Amino acid sequence: MRVIAELPHPECKITIFSMNQKYVIKLEKGIFEQVYKISELDVSDGVDGVFKILNDDFLKKASSRFNEMRADFNSAYKEYEEL
Repeated sequence: MRVIAELPHPECKITIFSMNQKYVIKLEKGIFEQVYKISELDVSDGVDGVFKILNDDFLKKASSRFNEMRADFNSAYKEYEEL
């Protein structure tokens, strides 16, 4: 797997990899990650097409999902501590 791009974003770290004829899009925020895979054949513009997929609407929803992940994890951890 090789890094082909890193995109600056205030909410999370965005890294795009190329692996086995797929683009792997990894979003990281703190201890949480979201990973998306798409075949290189499904993106007509190459990595520029991946940039187009990562539009403002998608990134806002991904940011919201990070908040949900944190809340879910914190809830599960709190239950664990009460055992």
